[in-house]
Amino acid sequence: MTIAQAALSGILLGGLYALMAAGVSVTWGVLRIINLAHFGLILLGSYLTFELASAWNVDPLVTLVVSVPAMFLLGGAAQWAFDYLKISELNSLLVTFGLLIIIVQAVSNIWSADFQRMTATVNPYATGSVHIGRFVFPVPTLLAFAVASIVILGAHLVLRRTFLGRALRAYAEDRPIAAAFGIDHRRIGVLLAAASGATAAIAGALFALANALTPATAFEWFGTVFAVVILGGIGHLVGTLAAGVFVGALSSVVSVVLSPAAAPFVLFSAIVLALLLRPQGLFPVGQRQ
Repeated sequence: MTIAQAALSGILLGGLYALMAAGVSVTWGVLRIINLAHFGLILLGSYLTFELASAWNVDPLVTLVVSVPAMFLLGGAAQWAFDYLKISELNSLLVTFGLLIIIVQAVSNIWSADFQRMTATVNPYATGSVHIGRFVFPVPTLLAFAVASIVILGAHLVLRRTFLGRALRAYAEDRPIAAAFGIDHRRIGVLLAAASGATAAIAGALFALANALTPATAFEWFGTVFAVVILGGIGHLVGTLAAGVFVGALSSVVSVVLSPAAAPFVLFSAIVLALLLRPQGLFPVGQRQ
């Protein structure tokens, strides 16, 4: 019973991991940018939700009206700068890490390095839970899984069924040929990065519903998010969702069966095996999305 509860809770939490990883996976797979600043956008989204809910008594989910457009603009502006400066894939790792450090320091200066958490009076979702038989599921994790599934599967349909999606996939597969057919890679690249920024805002808000915040939290996401990106296959949205579910369930079950300290060891062992045996990812979905 305890293991089943842990596995189901981990699956729901995996939706949040997948949403955090989706922007990193797509920008890396399509734009060839390893965007560590994405973690900073998630952090900013979390703190905007905290600030608007705590200071202005705005419903935490309604704060997305502010945070999503803000992160959309920041994500697009960053990609425009990367493209203008012709940042290579390797250099993007260094440049975006520098941007992440700047964002973390700015957050620390504005909100301090202390733990911040929305109180129950402004965050009605924190203490809610849903009972299904003998299983109990916190409302924040249910919301995270539902929203992540809708966003990721919706983005998958856009990339598979629309002209913009086909243009992005063509650009990812062969840039010179795509440009020869008139695809404006700069414009669609900025749009894709902006959309990734919007997903970062959503992930940040959902994270803030159930967790305390510190500026250093952004660094704590590295291992789990990159595990999801690698296991799901770089650039594969559906694979990212499947990998998030797998990582969440695996971490939760290992924490219960062994100990929380053993979960990272098992998780990164899975990454090593994946890189050795299936470098394209555990959940390939045909061609890159």
